[in-house]
Formats: sequence, structure tokens, C-alpha cells
Amino acid sequence: MTRPAGVTPPGGTDLASLTGVRSGKRSYYREFRRSSERLEGAVRSLDQISVALVRTVEGPRALLTAVLYAAAEHLQAEWLVLAVADHALPGARPRFLVVDGEGRLHDHAENLPEHVAGWLNRLREWPPAHAESDREGRVIVPMTIDGTPVGGIAGQAGLEYRPEPLDLSVVRILVNQAAVALHGAFLYNSSIALQTRAEQLTVEATRHARDLAARSQELQSAQALLSAARDRETLDGERNRIARELHDSVTQYVLSAGMAVDVCRSELAALGPAHAPVIDPLLDRLRDARDLTQHAVSQLRAAIYALNHATDDATPVLPRMLEQACTLHSRPGLAVDLRLEGSPVPMAVATEQSLARVAGEAVFNVSAHSGASRCVVRLSYGHDVVRLTVDDDGTGNPATLRMLLRVAAAGDVDGRHRGLVNMATRVEELGGVFAMTRSRLGGVRTQVRVPLRVRGEENAP
Repeated sequence: MTRPAGVTPPGGTDLASLTGVRSGKRSYYREFRRSSERLEGAVRSLDQISVALVRTVEGPRALLTAVLYAAAEHLQAEWLVLAVADHALPGARPRFLVVDGEGRLHDHAENLPEHVAGWLNRLREWPPAHAESDREGRVIVPMTIDGTPVGGIAGQAGLEYRPEPLDLSVVRILVNQAAVALHGAFLYNSSIALQTRAEQLTVEATRHARDLAARSQELQSAQALLSAARDRETLDGERNRIARELHDSVTQYVLSAGMAVDVCRSELAALGPAHAPVIDPLLDRLRDARDLTQHAVSQLRAAIYALNHATDDATPVLPRMLEQACTLHSRPGLAVDLRLEGSPVPMAVATEQSLARVAGEAVFNVSAHSGASRCVVRLSYGHDVVRLTVDDDGTGNPATLRMLLRVAAAGDVDGRHRGLVNMATRVEELGGVFAMTRSRLGGVRTQVRVPLRVRGEENAP
């Protein structure tokens, strides 16, 4: 049944008051449908961006792409550009994205149309402060963080009508979500950079602390060495003074006494065989006195050497003494080569002094008597023994030298070849072995082998 015009349904409410649209006029219904479609489009756009918001693993680019596509679909845009201002969010990437009417994504400015590139430059240089649209459907919406524009979105809408405030609000919501994503990425990258820098600073601080501790230890060691050096300097000065006094006074007196004994022996020997019963006992006593003076001179020289070389100095001096001996007794045409084997250790002062004198005497014999052009002095440190060898390529005969050594040791007839006897005696006193053999160089090899006793074991049994 048709209700008469002007009759209201029960309750006093009609359809127009319920819906706000007068169904009798087509324009109101069309407006309702358009509003409904816009609302549905806004909901779809928000739904798309809500899906993109949870894709955090893919980084900000995925969110920006979703924002751009959602805004382009909402505006039915022919093109749309989203950009970050050059002065804002320096660590944010990407800096801009563009989508065209066919849905293709662009992130290189070289391939953009001129009018799109113009809008991109505007967003990057002068980001908008508020959203606006014109009659031709161009839309520009700011991207803000804490109320400050940091970029924006701009494009050409393809709607049948001019974009309205509701459309701009939807785009603003979308682009601000992009701003939040970029800002979060910027803060995350900054925190990562700060954490990395903090770790680097921690490593550097730890290294500096270790270096400082090492330098402090070195400084303490240097201070201890300096104090010890000062004490040693004072002690060495006193030792040198005593050694100088012994050398300049006592040693000279003992040498003079030895010379006086030799003069007396010569005068007594000149008296002839007639006085032999009286002279022979005196000569024996004078010979003993001469030996005592020679022994005293040796002891004084050893004491002087010991005073000049402090026993608390742990530096081996024998290699340096051998080097001096090789230099002292070398001559033009004779090449003297010193070779060291093993690790040098500081030995007893008497041992080092005796070995150096043996080497010096052997090199002197090579230089003076052998006619050699080459001499090799080799000092070898073993586990419990020291070996000293002197080789030459001269004309000497080791068998002849051994015979001369036996003759000179049996009786000092004319005083010749005492150098060989002294070498053998020194080695024997050290508990070692002295020998002369044929050298591989063609001449004579003088070889010495003595037990190794480090410094401080002079009095060991």
C-alpha cells in the first residue's frame, strides 16, 4: 500500500532523517556513493600501509614503496614522487622514490620526465609546510617529524574531482608513516654507528691502558737501572783508582825486583865453575825468587784486570778481547778472521784473561813466523766446555812445534820458545788440553779445550 505524501512512519522519523540523503533526488544519492567510495579507498590505503608497517626486516625501502603505491592508488595518480629533503635525515635511504601511471618504480633522477624532476627538486630543496591541491589535480603533502618538514610527497591525481581535505589527510597519514620509518632507520643506523665507535674506543682504551702499564714498567726498570748505574759508576771509579795505583807502583816495584834478580844471576854465573859449590845454591834460590816475582806480576795483572772489569757485569768480554788481539797482531798481507759459535757466556775473569793471552800469542806466532796469508780464530761455546782454535795457511810444521815445546818445557836453555810453554802452562792451569795439529788450511792448528765455568764459580771446587 502506498503511503500518502507527508505521512510519517510510526515514531515520527522518515528515511531522510535516518540517512541524511533524500532518496527522491539523484544528486544526493550520487554524493553518498562518492563519499562511501572515498571512505573505502581511505580504508584500503590504511590497510595497505598497516601491512607494510610490520615488514620491518625488509628495511625502510619496503615501507616507502608501500606508502607510495597506496597513495598512488588512493589518488589514482598519473605520477607520484616521495622525497626526503637534502638537509634532513642524512643517513636515511632511499632519498626518493617515483611511481608512474603504469605502476613502475623509479629511483634514479636521470630517467624522470622534466616536470616530475622539477617536483622532485622542489621537495628536496624546499619541502612544503602544509598540504594543498589545485584545480588541475596536483597534490603536495609535507612529510613532518616533530612538526618540522623533512620532505614530502607530490603528484598528479587522476580523480574525477579535485582532491579534497579527506584525500589529503589520507596521504598525510601515509607519508608521515614513511617519515617515522625513515627516522627510525636513521636512529637505528646512528645507534649502530655509535655502538661501533664505542667498541672501537673501548679497544683503543684497553690498548692504551696496556701500553701505559708497559711504559710504567719500563720506566720503573729504567729508574732501577739508572740507580744501579750510578752505584756502579761510583764503584768503578774506586776500582779504577786502585788498579791504577797497583799498576803504577806495586807492579813496577815487583818488575824491578825481578830484573834485579836476573842481574844477580848473570853476575854469579860469570864467576865461573870454580865457585860452583857456593854459586849453585844461590842460583837456585835466585831462580825461585825470579819465578815468585813472575807469579806476583801475573797475580797483580789479574787483579788489575778484575778491578777494571767488575764481576757484577754479566756481559761476556772474551769475544771483545779476542777481537782486540786479532787486530793487534795482524799485519799487511795477513787476513785474520774471528768466528764465534754458540751463545757467549760470562766466564771467570782468570779464564777469559788466559784464553785471550793464548789466542794473542798464537796469532802473534802466525804473524811473525809462519808466513801465512790467512788466519782463522774460532771461539766455540759448548754445554760444559769452551774451544779455542787458531788455524793458518802458513809453512809451519806442527810436529816440529810439538818437539820444540817439549824441549823448552824440559829446560829453558836460551829463553826461546817460551811463548809455546806459556800457552801450554796457562791451559794446564785452567784444567784444559793444549795441542798443535795440522790445519785444514794447510798450516798449523793451535787448539785449546777448557771446562766452562761461568763467572762467580772461580772458587768452586
